[in-house]
Amino acid sequence: MFYWFLKRVLFGPILKVLFRPWVRGIENVPAEGGAILASNHLAVVDSFFLPLEVSREIVFIGKAEYFTGSGIRGRLTAGFMRGVGTIPIDRDGGRASEAALHTGLRRLTEGKLFGIYPEGTRSPDGRLYRGKTGVARLALESGAPVIPIAMIDTEKAQPIGQRLPRPMRIGIVIGEPLDFSRYAGMENDRFILRSVTDEIMYALMSLSGQEYVDVYAATQKARIAAGNAKPLEPGATGAAAPGGRPVPGVYVPVPPLDEAEPEAEPEAEPEAEPEAEPSVG
Repeated sequence: MFYWFLKRVLFGPILKVLFRPWVRGIENVPAEGGAILASNHLAVVDSFFLPLEVSREIVFIGKAEYFTGSGIRGRLTAGFMRGVGTIPIDRDGGRASEAALHTGLRRLTEGKLFGIYPEGTRSPDGRLYRGKTGVARLALESGAPVIPIAMIDTEKAQPIGQRLPRPMRIGIVIGEPLDFSRYAGMENDRFILRSVTDEIMYALMSLSGQEYVDVYAATQKARIAAGNAKPLEPGATGAAAPGGRPVPGVYVPVPPLDEAEPEAEPEAEPEAEPEAEPSVG
C-alpha cells in the first residue's frame, strides 16, 4: 500500500514534472509472470524512476547500510526502504547476501518482478563495470527471463555525494528479454554463471552506450578511496566488452524525436534599409 501511495500520490507526480522521464521499450516488460529487471546503476534515484514508469510493482535489492542508519534521518531512510519493499543485502557477500537472493528467488517463483543491479554498487564514474554472478544464479534457479535496462543520465542529475537530484531529463531504455533456459540445472557451474552474467552486461552496454571496465565497481571505489586509482583506458583491464566480445557500435541514447526539447526558432535577420536615392544637383 505504501509503495502505491508513494508512486501515485506523494513522489510520482512530482518526479514526472521535474524530470520528465522518457522511456523506450516499455513493451518488453511482461504484463504478468516473474521477471528479473537487471539495470546499470548510476545514481540512488535509479530505484525511483524505473518503478515510476513500470505499471507493475518492482522490488529492488538495496545495500544493508540503508537499514542501519542512526538518528532521525537514518530511521526515516530505513522506514522508507522497508515501506517500498527493498530487500537489504550485505555487499561483502556471505550468508547475508545469499539470504537476500533467496528472498528475490521466492518473489520470482510467485510470479512477481524483481530488480537487481548486477554491478553490485553505483558506478564511480559513469562507466559500466564487471557484473557479479548473483543475477545469473537467480535467472537459472528461477527460470525467469532477464530484462536488461539502461538508465540514462541519472548520474548527471545526481552525482555521487549529492543528496538531492538536479531537475533534468533522464531516460530509461528497456531491452528485449534474455532467455537462459538452455542452462537450466547448471546454476552451480561457475563458468556458466560468468558466461550468463557477461551476456547480461553486454546487453546493458549495448543499450546504454557506456564504456565497459572489466573490474568490479567496488574494487575501483576502494582504489579511489585509498588514493590508488589510476585512469582506466578502454581495454586496459583486460576486455573492452563483457566476456571478451567485440565492442558493439553503441551510442548514448537520446530522447525520441517527438519528445526531444523543441529547437528555438532562428531569429529573423533585420531587413536592410533601402539605399538613399542620389540627389539631383
